[in-house]
Amino acid sequence: MPRIPQKKGGIKELTYKEIAANEEINAYLRKGDENLGMLGFTDHSQAHCTEVARQAGKILERFGYSKHEIELAKITGYMHDIGNAINRTHHAEYGALLANDLLKEVQMPLEDRITIVSAIGNHDESTGSPEDVISAALIIADKTDVRRSRVRQKERAAFDIHDRVNYAVTESKLKIEKDRSMIALNLQIDESICSMYDYFEIFLGRMMLCRKSAEILGTTFKLTVNGRKVL
Repeated sequence: MPRIPQKKGGIKELTYKEIAANEEINAYLRKGDENLGMLGFTDHSQAHCTEVARQAGKILERFGYSKHEIELAKITGYMHDIGNAINRTHHAEYGALLANDLLKEVQMPLEDRITIVSAIGNHDESTGSPEDVISAALIIADKTDVRRSRVRQKERAAFDIHDRVNYAVTESKLKIEKDRSMIALNLQIDESICSMYDYFEIFLGRMMLCRKSAEILGTTFKLTVNGRKVL
């Protein structure tokens, strides 16, 4: 497996816990979620960021990567949507630039900062692709966070297609096989709320990016919906 270089000379590494407690970073994340709420997007709050961080770290842990790489994946997961504070369009690229400045302020080592900003800048399916194990873990963790609770409080008559595909999910499980031969997303959806056509209109590009990310990790990606393999 490719490894991210470790620091020499006893330099103290920044931890996920420290980043998640950073007031300035959290202020940008809150503003980004507020902006998306006004635009009618699903939840992109710290709850989403925390879940992506947890899942990204879990993926690398299961594949045997170092504690340092796991921490970088968790930090990346937590900060990945920070660019929404600037604009939803090109939020990945804006987020990378903003994250670079914020992480430089807290004196994150250069190599770690480059790894994180590269992953953030490549996490959106419209412009990015996985470049290393950190970005691969981020992409899978982000794109598989599909759940009813991400739909904001509103009348169902006002749901758009993004609301419907998330609200229709009654169960979502991301599973890594014990032999690490496959990462599988298993969904149960209520097809009276969201048709399979609607689901694929929104998620096909994201799931294909998960497949590419799995390849970076030396494994495969499978999507199952209502017990049927669809990818």
